[in-house]
Amino acid sequence: MKAAIYSSYGSPEVMEIMDVEKPFIKDEDRVLIKVVSASVNKYDTLYRKGYLPTRMDNGLIKPKTQILGIDVAGTVEAVGKNVQKFKIGDRVFGSCVGSHAEYVCPKENFLTFLPNNATFEEAAAIPCTAQTALQALRDVGKIKVGDKVLIYGASGGVGHFAVQLAVYFGAEVTAVCSTSNIEWVKSLGAHHVIDYIQEDFAYDGKKYDVILDAVGKRTFLSCLRSLTENGIYITEHPLYPKYHPFQLMISSIVGSKKAKIHLANPNESDLDILRVLIEMGRLRPVIEKCFPLTDIVNAHRHMENGRTKGKIILKIE
Repeated sequence: MKAAIYSSYGSPEVMEIMDVEKPFIKDEDRVLIKVVSASVNKYDTLYRKGYLPTRMDNGLIKPKTQILGIDVAGTVEAVGKNVQKFKIGDRVFGSCVGSHAEYVCPKENFLTFLPNNATFEEAAAIPCTAQTALQALRDVGKIKVGDKVLIYGASGGVGHFAVQLAVYFGAEVTAVCSTSNIEWVKSLGAHHVIDYIQEDFAYDGKKYDVILDAVGKRTFLSCLRSLTENGIYITEHPLYPKYHPFQLMISSIVGSKKAKIHLANPNESDLDILRVLIEMGRLRPVIEKCFPLTDIVNAHRHMENGRTKGKIILKIE
């Protein structure tokens, strides 16, 4: 099968398309998927660059796992004997390491059915970033009706889902983005939009129950004055915090104000929630650009420019 391989750490040019062995079902709870679409996430560029925290996980000198990708959408081609939910031919999406390839073998409990009103490309945009946004707001932020919520980086992968989910939960949503994305972010449902190029929300005197930094560019201290008495600051820092003692320091308390680092926990239950919200029309993934797998280098370059609107998708099939 064809796959995007990186055998060394470095720039996007280390990525190349190669023929590798097609995976097969080794564990009885796994599903073989013929991949139609996958997405490119910050995770992929960090691992490819070989930042120290990722090297601790994937090899200090060269990568042990050489196929990137953590989101997948495709059709079921085979199932393990203990798989109950899926059958051959089902259209599915979910979380799976190594999805930048023609076939993958994820666990059954990391998948769900394709929304009936979504394409494979739209479904591939959902798993990592939408689950990150959902869990940050619901589980960490304990969001409730009437809360004042600020989303920093509202036009990005996590951010554009977070805006929509916060609105769904009944919060009053303030979104922070660049000038060019203001009208688009308003169309996602944000009640207020701040142009970070023109204004720093930290100095306008307004208070928020939850501040979600969806791009990891603000600090707890810089947001402290903007939190209510019992407010919480959540950052989606892209590097694994267990390897960063300094980052762990922000998971602290100042008075009754809290700061937390959140990383997504892929699971079938939350994928089902997101699928239902999409079928209800309450949530929609936004795709900025699709690249063929053969153009993986340019997909990584585009991801690294830091100005992605929504998601970047790879078309595998």
